[in-house]
Amino acid sequence: MSPHRPPATGPVASAGPRVPVELTLTGPPGLDPPAGRRAASRRPPRHLADLPLAERRAAVTELGEPPFRASQLSRHYFGRYTDRAEEMTDLPRVSREALAQALLPLLLTAERELVCDEGTTRKTLWRTFDGALVESVLMRYPDRVTMCVSSQAGCGMACPFCATGQAGLTRNLSTAEIVGQVVAGARVLATGRVPGGPGRISNVVFMGMGEPLANYASVLAAIRRLTEPLPAGMGISQRSVTVSTVGLVPAISRLAAEGLSVRLAVSLHAPDDELRDTLVPVNRRWQVAEVLAAARDYTAVTGRRFSVEYALIKDINDQAWRADLLGSLLAGDLAHVNLIPLNPTPGSKWTASRPADQGEFVRRLEAHGVPVTVRDTRGREIDGACGQLAASARP
Repeated sequence: MSPHRPPATGPVASAGPRVPVELTLTGPPGLDPPAGRRAASRRPPRHLADLPLAERRAAVTELGEPPFRASQLSRHYFGRYTDRAEEMTDLPRVSREALAQALLPLLLTAERELVCDEGTTRKTLWRTFDGALVESVLMRYPDRVTMCVSSQAGCGMACPFCATGQAGLTRNLSTAEIVGQVVAGARVLATGRVPGGPGRISNVVFMGMGEPLANYASVLAAIRRLTEPLPAGMGISQRSVTVSTVGLVPAISRLAAEGLSVRLAVSLHAPDDELRDTLVPVNRRWQVAEVLAAARDYTAVTGRRFSVEYALIKDINDQAWRADLLGSLLAGDLAHVNLIPLNPTPGSKWTASRPADQGEFVRRLEAHGVPVTVRDTRGREIDGACGQLAASARP
């Protein structure tokens, strides 16, 4: 590691303390967590959200129902956020239970929920049908509501400062398991259980557990379900969806060719290959220059600015010279840097940068003309780092 240089200015003001509240949620008995990192051997049952609308029509036809039942069922799930047969009163009583059982199986059970920020941040620990643990976070701001969702149970990228990376990969999530996290958040919001009154999910970020582009097919299908208009999907704008990646270059290129307008976020965390090889091990396969070149190509194809996610870690990657290097790499690009004060995980040797070092990092980037934001550190008091809540639930 290169030596740290003293910062030139004083600390950045930090927010006052916030008190978390835990909501105890009860799941079905007999559903124990998987042992260690053992991968699940069964696939989730087929769900309506796994299928495009045409395939839903075929599925209901196979059940002896007219094709338009697929649209009715889809409007309940994607528009009214319900999978409860008794609430689908526009369907014949004899049909609704059979349709719900066949196409709306229970995939996620809320095992634990923590809230903070006066109820506007809600983190949920979900147990999947086979006992895997995943997390999602709902964050309500004055001008938007963002859902942060998981794409895998665990993660195989092995970034050592990340709680999810430390846990390893259990399995990929299905399309419906990903979409179900957003539908659950939309249900909570629509029913007025989040301060601020009823509302709608406006933004979705694939920044929860897992590497989204390592589960490419399910993530792509989930994006389509989330952004297609009713009854095909939830009708969220593609421009309000962000897909994060540690830098799987071929998958970035593939995503650019999909004709979508989602935003790409690159989890860089270091501007030099020597350090990034340690912080983001996949860098040994696709190095910084290749990752940024792929991000620039994505921007050229889509017209969307890309984001660079950079977790500031005390005395590791927060040196002023690294800010200058990052600024020189991004100068002139249609890019934006999100600096993330590290949310330390239990037992980790790494912690967040000093406020003064953070402030100097910001100033150095701005001196290169690179737009930069320090991310709101929501969720620190509710095991906010990805994987912390899941880790605390393991034996």
